[in-house]
Amino acid sequence: MQMKLKLTALAALAMVAGLASAQDAVVKIGHVAPMSGSQAHYGKDNENGARMAVEELNTQNIVIGGKKIKFELVAEDDAADPKQGTAAAQKLCDSKVSGVVGHLNSGTTIPASKVYNDCGIPMVTGAATNPSLTKPGYKTTYRIIANDNALGAGLAFYAADALKLKKVAIIDDRTAYGQGVAEVFKKTAQAKGMTVVDEQFTTDKATDFMAILTAVKSKAPDAIFFGGMDPQGGPMLRQMEQLGMSNVKFFGGDGICTAELAKLAAGAKTIGNVVCAEGGASLAKMPGGEAWKKRYDTKYPNQFQVYSPYTYDATYLLVDAMKRANSTDPKVYTPELIKSNFKGVTTTIGFEPNGELKNPAITLYVYKDGKKSALN
Repeated sequence: MQMKLKLTALAALAMVAGLASAQDAVVKIGHVAPMSGSQAHYGKDNENGARMAVEELNTQNIVIGGKKIKFELVAEDDAADPKQGTAAAQKLCDSKVSGVVGHLNSGTTIPASKVYNDCGIPMVTGAATNPSLTKPGYKTTYRIIANDNALGAGLAFYAADALKLKKVAIIDDRTAYGQGVAEVFKKTAQAKGMTVVDEQFTTDKATDFMAILTAVKSKAPDAIFFGGMDPQGGPMLRQMEQLGMSNVKFFGGDGICTAELAKLAAGAKTIGNVVCAEGGASLAKMPGGEAWKKRYDTKYPNQFQVYSPYTYDATYLLVDAMKRANSTDPKVYTPELIKSNFKGVTTTIGFEPNGELKNPAITLYVYKDGKKSALN
């Protein structure tokens, strides 16, 4: 009899547990980045950051609106292609995600931001840096990293003031990101008295730059500024060495500022001439950077690139706004995002009225013995 009572009690407990788990609410958070193509290493790193945050959040027994929440990451691939980016955004809208972390590229993020605005879902990017992203004034668009105005200007100041360079050639890959950061560098460099001796264009799919670099070499610049990503930056550095341009400095924004750049340069000595900029502090100077990086490396060995601390923070930021609103409904919690004062791994995140990060930091990097290292 006693055994039967025990079994009945256990069965009742199991039923209660079953009811409790049935009452858990699943909240979907979207993530979009290039998971295929030449930029997939960035995309994987970004997704890792968001996934790491979701997995941690699911251990915290978070209750919102009286329900225990289970977060689920819905990951999409935009292949760094604007059309695929808007299709991925629409898919996330249709899937009724509560918020989106992404995209990586400005060229995909800018058109996708309109899709998210139209369907009323907030998006937070920790990677897309073109200033045009926040120009439409959507209440659903947020950026938690410095934009190209800060990156391009910071590099031009360093070229003119610290290195005393006089002549620069500019190459960009014609993407929203590449053109944007190159334009800011150009304007700032000219305002600082530098001469732009040549401007050339390529694409984000090209690998042969010999004709462009030969034309640039004839103008004898002190430096090249490249607006683009590392799959082009690496081969460009190799080809500069082949053409005997080993004394020419090579500047670029966060698109080339990766550990991967050294691998793609494949031993070219010109890697030592690179000066690149990232939005945000170096990992060593981020409030939680080094401790976070240890956790990341344990979970995802040899996958770290640039932006995963930001996608991690972006995921937590969305959930922080949900908690403050006591709702996972985008209509209810989105207005809380602009009021954020969130102590993240990267910085304390607060926003200007247009969704830009308040007081964004930038860090310049060089490559010593093939390893990326912070200048400031």
